[in-house]
Amino acid sequence: MEGILYAVRTGIGWNRLPTALFGASGSTCWRRLTEWHEAGVWQQLNELLLAELRAAGLLDLSAALVDSTHLRALKGGTTPGQPG
Repeated sequence: MEGILYAVRTGIGWNRLPTALFGASGSTCWRRLTEWHEAGVWQQLNELLLAELRAAGLLDLSAALVDSTHLRALKGGTTPGQPG
């Protein structure tokens, strides 16, 4: 988990993840990230964290930002100004 969070937080390439620091290689961390995503672990973790923050009165969505610019449109999409 630490290796995954480190790679995501820093943007380091999976193949450059220091194995000695986390006890797992970058490829192992990537594989676990993928497996846990497919198993719904990250969704469950996100929902649990949000529920705990909400219950503690610490969730302030007035400062929330949604940004999907890092996601590719795999099936394409329309160009702005182009007829649908």
